[in-house]
Amino acid sequence: MKHIIASSKILLFSIVLCMFVLGGAVHAAEKLTRIADNVYAYVDTKQSSKNNSFGANAGIIIGRDGIAVVDTLVSAKEAKRFIKAIKSVSKKPIKYVINTHYHLDHAFGNSEFAKLGAVIIAQENNKQAMIKSAEATLKDIGQFGLTMEDMKGTAIAYPTLSYGDRITIDLGNQLIELRHALVSHTDGDTLVYLPDKKILFTGDILFTNYHPFLAEGNIESWCTELDELQAMDVEKIIPGHGPLSGKQDLTTMKQYLLQFDQQAKAIAAQGGDPQALTAEILKTLPQRAEAAWLITANLKMKYLNK
Repeated sequence: MKHIIASSKILLFSIVLCMFVLGGAVHAAEKLTRIADNVYAYVDTKQSSKNNSFGANAGIIIGRDGIAVVDTLVSAKEAKRFIKAIKSVSKKPIKYVINTHYHLDHAFGNSEFAKLGAVIIAQENNKQAMIKSAEATLKDIGQFGLTMEDMKGTAIAYPTLSYGDRITIDLGNQLIELRHALVSHTDGDTLVYLPDKKILFTGDILFTNYHPFLAEGNIESWCTELDELQAMDVEKIIPGHGPLSGKQDLTTMKQYLLQFDQQAKAIAAQGGDPQALTAEILKTLPQRAEAAWLITANLKMKYLNK
């Protein structure tokens, strides 16, 4: 992966712009949504900002012997909110945390779960990316619009168990398959699959009704991964950001990626001001309700700096 730390910082800076662009009330997913028996998730956060982990989804899977958590939100404060919600649906011990990838909105709540004794699991590339970037990101958090109060109590908790291609977790009466995806959003993305329930957590391989962050991704292999997800026996999909989704949303995501890539390459070849180019690409890009500010970051990082 190239420029991991720089990519993370620009991602964060871009996300924080939403606080100035959107304004108004913040609508977080206040309660866990029941996806199926013993599976819950935060989904469909509106007006994403620092106050709701930038709209990141997170979920839990409950088995006979305990709970596995999928992502941990942006801070200790947000993780505590999540833990309170978990306890409202199950008193079982939280045994595992699964990081779908290393970005702060999905992994900086890890420490609160580590305090409870949870084993943090991630794909090996994801673990190494976090080791390289997380401390610097937390140290410089102020430049991203997050305050010391926002991050109070937050400490970096790294994965303690990493895997290469696949690993299976047994919660007693519930098997969870973790699969290393092709290079998509990052090169360490984890898919969390419940084959018996036909449920898939994709992390940021799928954004639904959110403009995605593309700068670390490989568009070609990302699209191939989306094709492979179409072939899986899946009925319900929890994306990294956005509402509960299905296979049509995978199709829509692929179409978005291909169209953005084609348009971005064409307008980048002409050169010009990134904001002007953003306005140009927005004229024909599929509309999405959240995170349009990321378009400029994607153009700068992936298409204009070559």
